Amino acid sequence: MRFGIFGGARVGTRDPLGDSYGYNDFVDYVQAADQLGFESAFMVEHHFTGHGQLSASLNLLSYLAACTKRIRLGTAVIVLPWHNPALLTEQVATLDVLSGGRVDLGVGRGYRKVEFDAFCVPMDDAWERFNECLYFMLKAWTTEGRFTFQGKFWNYKDVVVEPAPIQRPHPPIWMAAGSPESITKVGDNNYNLLLDQLGDIELTSNRIKGYLDALEARGLPRDAGRVGVTRALHIVHNEADRRKAYERRRDTITNIGELAHKTKAEMQALSDEQIRADDAPLIGTPDEIVARLQRLADAGVDYVLLTNANATAASLELFSREIMPNVVGRATPSAQRVAAV
Repeated sequence: MRFGIFGGARVGTRDPLGDSYGYNDFVDYVQAADQLGFESAFMVEHHFTGHGQLSASLNLLSYLAACTKRIRLGTAVIVLPWHNPALLTEQVATLDVLSGGRVDLGVGRGYRKVEFDAFCVPMDDAWERFNECLYFMLKAWTTEGRFTFQGKFWNYKDVVVEPAPIQRPHPPIWMAAGSPESITKVGDNNYNLLLDQLGDIELTSNRIKGYLDALEARGLPRDAGRVGVTRALHIVHNEADRRKAYERRRDTITNIGELAHKTKAEMQALSDEQIRADDAPLIGTPDEIVARLQRLADAGVDYVLLTNANATAASLELFSREIMPNVVGRATPSAQRVAAV
């Protein structure tokens, strides 16, 4: 089983549960992941939260490109409806050049209405804007010389987008999806799949199967290494740690419950027993986490992206020493995944 890290730095002390890791701390964390053999670092994009969440993911990834040697640098995700397609295409390609071809481009349509409202972008236009932006990016990366583009929202006449990315024809593209229809669409288009941290093990296994079925229907290999499964990680050492971990889990699922098509009220109404019975997060001692990861591996998961409540180099060292070597999976060579679009 391969492992990456997922998330982003916070600024200041605005974390609702009191933990705060600034940009410099987060850079140290990613450097440790690079040195310890983690596969990737995927960065989120959020705006206007009031909790100091990472907003300019490509800026931070550009800095990390200079601070790391081998770890892949991913976005999870860039919300395409908010961005100028030409500027975004240039920025992603520049990052690929600076990093020596280490970019994994995760893209999505966005799901937080408050962000769309603040950007003055109608959420009803999200899918059309997403498709138009992605189409422009792919056209820019696969067209020799100048071209003209006419869309509903953006028009470009006689342009050439520079630089070209090192990875040809473009960096691997990852898409977040959750419903059976959207997962099938990702596979049909031969993109890589990102799964959220809320799905339990059975649901995650079914989602992966649906994606692999879609790949197979296209005549492509059933490669589970092309699915990144996000999991919350909280290594505990005592009961006080465990209580705090479940408190954080409740806060997390309340804030991102829209991904599970539930309201905040529905998520807040979950009992303590329901929170503790959920087998999606990796909460527990190293031995308990190994057992949970082995269940994921047995369910067909090859690639786990860790969102770590204690984002420190020490926590990664503990994970790499006491957890990572003890999970038996069917790892896919990195080169095979990078070669996929």
